[in-house]
Amino acid sequence: MKKLKNLDDKTILTIGRIGSILSVLMYVSYIPQILNNLNGNYGNPIQPLVAAINCLIWVLYAVLKEKKDWPLFVANFPGIIFGLITFFTALH
Repeated sequence: MKKLKNLDDKTILTIGRIGSILSVLMYVSYIPQILNNLNGNYGNPIQPLVAAINCLIWVLYAVLKEKKDWPLFVANFPGIIFGLITFFTALH
């Protein structure tokens, strides 16, 4: 893929790191729902299950590539863990 004009490698790397951090924060934001589920205020289990499956596919893609894509792995691995925990705690 061609780089956007006037963006150097450092800027692109910074954008990738910000994206990875935001992805991790997105999945960590499941913690309040997990706590609600554990306290009997169950949420819908479908969205976190689909998120976990989506993240699993991206993690597999990242590690099965000839040149591993570690930022993609780091950005999606927490989604598997938090998505599955949220899913299982939402079952009642």
